[in-house]
Amino acid sequence: MIDFASGQYRTTISRLWKFVLISLAAIVLYVLAVSVNFLWLFGGMPDLKALENPKSQEASTIYFNDGPQMGKFYLENRTPIDITQVSPNVISALLATEDARFMKHSGIDFRSIARAITGILTFQNTASTGGGSTLTQQTAKNLFNTREEQYEGILGDLPVIKLVIAKTKEWILAVRLERNYTKQEIIMMYLNTVSFGNNTYGIKTAAKTYFNREPWQLSVEESATLVGMLKNPSLFDPRVFEDRSRERRNVVLAQMKKYKFLTTDQYVAYKIKPLKLDFNIENQNTNKAPYYCAAIRDYLKSWIKQYNQENGKDLNLYTSGLKIYSTLDSRMQKAAEEAVMANMRDQQGKFYQQWRGRNPWVFKNAANQWQEMPNFIENAVKRTSRYRLLKEVYGDDKAKIWQELNKPVKMKVFTYANRRMEKDTVMSPIDSLRYYKRLLHTGFVSMDPTTGYVRAWVGGINFKYMKFDHVAQGKRQPGSTFKPFVYLTALNNNYFTTCDRITDSPVTFAAYEDGNGPRSWTPKNSTGRYSGRALSLREAIGASVNSVSARLIKKSTAAAVKKTAADLGIDTTGFPTNPTLCLGTADVSVMDMVAAYCTFANSGHRVEPITIYRITDKNDNVLHNFTLNAVQVISAQKAYDMLYLMRGATEDPGGTAARLASQYKLLESGNQIAAKTGTTSSFSDGWFMGITQNLVSGLWVGGDDRSIHFKDIAFGQGARLAMPAWGLFMQKVYAEKSLTKYKPGPFLKPNGYKVDCGGYYIDSAQRYIPPQIAPTEEEEILN
Repeated sequence: MIDFASGQYRTTISRLWKFVLISLAAIVLYVLAVSVNFLWLFGGMPDLKALENPKSQEASTIYFNDGPQMGKFYLENRTPIDITQVSPNVISALLATEDARFMKHSGIDFRSIARAITGILTFQNTASTGGGSTLTQQTAKNLFNTREEQYEGILGDLPVIKLVIAKTKEWILAVRLERNYTKQEIIMMYLNTVSFGNNTYGIKTAAKTYFNREPWQLSVEESATLVGMLKNPSLFDPRVFEDRSRERRNVVLAQMKKYKFLTTDQYVAYKIKPLKLDFNIENQNTNKAPYYCAAIRDYLKSWIKQYNQENGKDLNLYTSGLKIYSTLDSRMQKAAEEAVMANMRDQQGKFYQQWRGRNPWVFKNAANQWQEMPNFIENAVKRTSRYRLLKEVYGDDKAKIWQELNKPVKMKVFTYANRRMEKDTVMSPIDSLRYYKRLLHTGFVSMDPTTGYVRAWVGGINFKYMKFDHVAQGKRQPGSTFKPFVYLTALNNNYFTTCDRITDSPVTFAAYEDGNGPRSWTPKNSTGRYSGRALSLREAIGASVNSVSARLIKKSTAAAVKKTAADLGIDTTGFPTNPTLCLGTADVSVMDMVAAYCTFANSGHRVEPITIYRITDKNDNVLHNFTLNAVQVISAQKAYDMLYLMRGATEDPGGTAARLASQYKLLESGNQIAAKTGTTSSFSDGWFMGITQNLVSGLWVGGDDRSIHFKDIAFGQGARLAMPAWGLFMQKVYAEKSLTKYKPGPFLKPNGYKVDCGGYYIDSAQRYIPPQIAPTEEEEILN
């Protein structure tokens, strides 16, 4: 029996009280130390300024050069709403699952913490026991990521201590939130910021994405599905893991029954219902010029970071309400998108027709016949994020992984068949990959050579379904569109002039290093024949004769050609230094090619592409004006020489782009166009580059993989695959009366420019007319 009057008892009680009081004092001091970042040990604390003034979180807006709004940059795809716009079913499911005592605590629920700790210690922590974090704490964590590097102190490198400090900060912020906001406001802060996976944030966007409903329309089972996903949006994604998502939904329904939000009968009725998704992801696909917006987003974030460092500011692309003025022209962008889409729809139809009944991923076998690549789709699947996720879930259980990949699911896919450019269908993930691999892709960009302004940017056929940008991200072999750099090198080194002729005959390189050891190489013309004629440089480049390009690089060397390309702005990293370079065997981007071609139209000045010309803050104070960066890299004479030579493709008999005159009527009213087509081996890549005095545009068309292509040059050449889009684009530009700068006209000749070719002459239209005579003895020696 305990003697309550004994001295020993009183001493024990006294010590116990001292321990409790000291512990409480230590906890209070620790919390205070964390809140003020004592001795910089704990890192800074985010404040509530952003929430106290919600209007300060303004989306940044980007505009076309001619005025219209292009789009916005904002925080993760969310549209904030208030509690009156949310179904009570969502609130009930959320409280029952995440924080049943939410209405009773003040930000920190010590009962829940004790329950969670007990569950961990007794190994009985389940979905029904719940965690220790309240909804308010989770809201604090979502709004202010206390675990970011910017909030770390000296103790931030210690794993366990780092977590404890972060939790403490979340507790402090939770208490502050409870003091400043009502329970309803905190619930909506949580629902407006939480992630539901698939780049979907906030309940409004989630309702639209997964069920195509407004949040106030969500049913009990739909609400339970969305709330169930909050535990892990990837693992409980109903699109990928239907069974697992349904089981998780039923756990939420059980919690709703437990806390009297549902009756037993209602619970039984709801838990047997199937998942009925109407998945339609929403994001910034609705931006105009979406590929351009995506491409400059990272650049803008980098620029803002540097600006903040240099000016002591705290601007944010998504919340500071910046105004970004692009160089794109809305009229030209619209013309480019329409022209590209018309061409791609036509090319895709031809592609389907040619490969009807067969898969288009092929290679030439020993018998010189097209043979399907083995395991092409299976290997492609293994490179997808879906496969990697399934690998994390199922480990080495390949049977289960492939079972999931072959399971038919409802989905929307891109199609040319309707105006919406999408259709509802049911297919497995593998079948959807097979479907998309059959599509051709493209990248188009147009640039003003005198200002450096990028005027139009089309990075692909549909940004919503295919995010990869073939203007800036993609690099492919340019084929014969690389030849102008070969010709320019020869002219620059005075090995040849525009008056010289070169015989179209075989050229053999005795040995060169290609990565597989020395070997000889004799390039063939696209026709497989050699005419034996003495061709002018203009005739040769206009008809894209490979043997002439080979002779030029043999004289100039591949190293010199590589340097010329680099001088004009081409990224030559990884380029081979062997003669195959004369046929465009090194990968380049469409943007690099267009910028390099601008040098010819800008009197030899290389210009850096300008995509943004001004950035202001939300009050219209100018933060930066972007100005032209032009460097003279070749003489005006040589630049005009190249324009003159490349006009052979559009003006002379046999020119690869002669249809621009005959079919598209683009050489009327004295207009001049310098152009170059490009086609790679196996017809994997079709290119077209076109130059007018004030506009340089280029594009690539091809399959996602190099093994996906047309069967023959009749369809796979650049003049058939890519040039129609360029022709349609220029027709639209010329038809737009308000685009006065870009009207038809001749190229401007440098002052004092003359051509004296002896027996050759230049007519009044500046066209080169060769005499019909046999090669001279001097020319035979030259050749």
